[in-house]
Amino acid sequence: MSIEVNGKTLETDEEGYLANINEWEEGVATVMAKEDELELTDEHWEIINFLREYYEEYQVAPAVRVLTKAVGKKMGKDKGNSKYLYALFPYGPGKQACRYAGLPKPTGCV
Repeated sequence: MSIEVNGKTLETDEEGYLANINEWEEGVATVMAKEDELELTDEHWEIINFLREYYEEYQVAPAVRVLTKAVGKKMGKDKGNSKYLYALFPYGPGKQACRYAGLPKPTGCV
C-alpha cells in the first residue's frame, strides 16, 4: 500500500502507517486526514507535533493513556483528557494521531 504526497509515493503498511518514518513531512498528515475526511486545525497540529517530539525523545509511540497523561502534563488538563483528544481524532487519538504523525502504531493498540 502507499500514499501520494507532494508527487512522491510513500509506502505504508496494511493499516496505513508509514513504512519509513523518516519519509514523514507535513503533507503526510494532510493527505491521511483528507482520506479520513478530516480537516486539520492548529489543535490537531499541536498534538501531531507533540507526538513527534515524544517519539524523538522516547523512541516509542504512546498508547492513548500515556498520550493523555503526557499531553496533560505539557498542555494542561483541558487538553490532556480523552474527550478532547477523541474530539480531534475520532478513530482513536493513539492510533489515528500517530499515523498522521508518521509514527509506528502505538504499543498496546489493537
